[in-house]
Amino acid sequence: LLFANMAKAEGSETVDVSLVCSRCCQPLLLEATFSTLTSENLAKLTPVKLEEMCDESGKSSTSSEHKEHDVVYRREITRPRASATPGSEFTLITAPEQVKMDNLSYRIKVTAQVFDILSGLSDVDHPLCQECADLVYKELQKEIELAEKEKERYSAFLEKLTEQEEADNGAVSEELEKLLKEEEELKDRLATVEGERSQLAKAMDKEKQELKRLEQEEQKYLKDLNSFQRQQMELEDQKHSVDLQLKHAQAQLEKLKKTNVFNSTFHIWHSGHFGTINGFRLGRLPGVPVEWNEINAAWGQAVLLLQSLAMKVNLKFERYRLVPFGNQSYIEVLGEKKKDLPLHGTGGLRFLWNTKFDQAMVAFLDCLQQFKLFIERKETGFNLPYRIDKDRIGDTASGSFSVKITLNSEEHWTKALKFVLTDLKWGLAFVAAQLEKEYS
Repeated sequence: LLFANMAKAEGSETVDVSLVCSRCCQPLLLEATFSTLTSENLAKLTPVKLEEMCDESGKSSTSSEHKEHDVVYRREITRPRASATPGSEFTLITAPEQVKMDNLSYRIKVTAQVFDILSGLSDVDHPLCQECADLVYKELQKEIELAEKEKERYSAFLEKLTEQEEADNGAVSEELEKLLKEEEELKDRLATVEGERSQLAKAMDKEKQELKRLEQEEQKYLKDLNSFQRQQMELEDQKHSVDLQLKHAQAQLEKLKKTNVFNSTFHIWHSGHFGTINGFRLGRLPGVPVEWNEINAAWGQAVLLLQSLAMKVNLKFERYRLVPFGNQSYIEVLGEKKKDLPLHGTGGLRFLWNTKFDQAMVAFLDCLQQFKLFIERKETGFNLPYRIDKDRIGDTASGSFSVKITLNSEEHWTKALKFVLTDLKWGLAFVAAQLEKEYS
């Protein structure tokens, strides 16, 4: 807040003390009385004892070396008070021990102490300009008005509480008199009740003896009753056990009647580009070389499913007989001795030129076509989603693909086998629906 401004005016060197407002940071002009303040005046403003200030040989304002017992007065300001002007020089003023009244450092120190005392006595930082002081005055005036209004409200509330307390005291006195009268009445009733109580005690002793006799009879009765109840519970437990067994047997019977063997035994689904039956993939891709053991197992499940469906609808295939034998299943050609078409492979270059595996798959496709025609003769609305034409299967949207593996790509062969499993799934669904109708 305090700065010593050294400036030259009209050839002579002058020293001015510049102050800024603690709020708006505008420069302030002090009254002339500030230059006449002494240590005695400051002692009257604050109880804190001020150390005597003195100036030794007039060098206290320019000396850069201080003794250990010199006192430096500082006060932390949270925001800047003023900005330096070009060409100005600023010097931090420290407190010397002895100064004279006309010394610049003495005047600056006294002025700073006065404003520090004023700031410490209130919540407002000093110094302030006239405009900021007016604003602070208005704010304090508003706070005083608010405090007076709050005081008036508290006084009114206190008067209200006092009146209410006086009214309550009168009501309490009346209530106390009423309670005293009730107390006298209750004492009289208590004496009457005590007399009746003695008479009831005598009657109670007599009834206790009668109760003891009845309890003995009750114990005998309860023993007989427990014996009969135990026998009854044993018989009811036996009956309940038999009922539960009967219910369980009936529930199992109903469950077996509603259970579809085909749906539970053969689960046809898909895994990516592969069709699957009971989790076995049917087909191969260049990027997914399925093991031939898995393919053979899938063919075995397919042969077993088609044979079971044919037996359920009383169909006997022409030209072929399906022989489900796990991963070694084959198709027997009727009319030709010792000619079996294996529906299982081993892979390798030699296998690629083995036409019996292709013939077996074409024969399986022929049996599936016979199953379709047999069902269509009974149910006119039945139709498989993919059309079968000799060794090819497909539709107009996806195209037709051969089930032969020789001279065929693995992608087309896998897609054809997926269509075969889809037709099998449709046949399985038809037979399962017919079985549910029969049971219902």
